[in-house]
Amino acid sequence: MRRYDVVMPSSLVPPPPATWSWLGGRPALDLVNTLRDRGRAPRETLRTPSDLGAWLAAAGLAAGDEPPPSAVLDEARDLRAAIDAVVTALVAGAPVPPAAVTQIDDWLVHAGSRPLLTLSAHGLPALGERPPADSPRRALGTIALDAATLLGTPEGRARLRICASETCGTRFFDRSPAGARRWCSMRTCGNEAKARRHRERARPPRPPAVR
Repeated sequence: MRRYDVVMPSSLVPPPPATWSWLGGRPALDLVNTLRDRGRAPRETLRTPSDLGAWLAAAGLAAGDEPPPSAVLDEARDLRAAIDAVVTALVAGAPVPPAAVTQIDDWLVHAGSRPLLTLSAHGLPALGERPPADSPRRALGTIALDAATLLGTPEGRARLRICASETCGTRFFDRSPAGARRWCSMRTCGNEAKARRHRERARPPRPPAVR
C-alpha cells in the first residue's frame, strides 16, 4: 500500500472533485473519512463505482482505477459504516455494536493469503503471493483486516481519535510520541482552533449591564 503513513442518503451534499482525505493514518480510517465533514453537512465522496475505483487506486489498494460493480460500492459503504460504528463507540467509551463487528469479520475471508505460481526471471517456477489488490473485494478485505488489527488490539484502540474540531469529525490514528494529538491536522483544524482562541482573547470585554 502506497499510503501509510449503507447507501448514500439523498441529503448528503455532493463534494467537489478531489476532496478525499488521507489524514486517517490507516487504510480503514481513510475509508471511513471518505464521508467528509461529519461535524457539519456530511459530504459523500464515494458517489459512483468510478469514485470507489479511483479511491482504491489512490490508496494503493488497486493496480488500476477500473470501476467495480455497483454492488461492491454499496458493500464498501456498508463496511465503512461498520468500521465507523466501532470507532465511534470505542472513542466514546460506549458499547460496541455486535452487528458492526460481525460485518467487519465477514470481510476477513477476502483478506487471506492467495498463492501465485509464476515463472521467475530464470525461467523456473516461483511460488509467491498474489498482490493484495487483485480485485475490489480483495482490496476491501485488506481494509477490513486493517480495521480488525486496529480495533481488535489494545495498542490500536488506544490510538484511535476523532478530530476535536466541532466542524470536522475526521477519524485518525494518533502516531504522536505522547499519544496526545487532538487535531486531524495542525495546518487546518489545529490552526483554526488557535486562531479562534486568539480572537476570543483579543475581544474587548463587554461593558457592565446598566441596571
